[in-house]
Amino acid sequence: MTISSDDVARLDALLGGAEAERSALVTLRQQLPHLSLTSCDPSDIDAEAPFRDYPRFSVYLVDGSQHCWTITDDVAKATGLVVTHHKVARG
Repeated sequence: MTISSDDVARLDALLGGAEAERSALVTLRQQLPHLSLTSCDPSDIDAEAPFRDYPRFSVYLVDGSQHCWTITDDVAKATGLVVTHHKVARG
């Protein structure tokens, strides 16, 4: 299943604030059960450009339609998310 505009709105609401905490990922997983959600350290994915860059999180889109997952910037192809947590809020 792909990412809808409602899903993006949920991402913005849950992860967009400077006060968002890592526990928001639990809520995100509950509210978007149809999407694969992976969390990793920012250094594991620093060569890619995020789909959304929030003060405390960066979100990358994953295309899982092929044998190997790939990071994509195409919302229509995205089947999941990779989320990185910034230990300090970005200004």
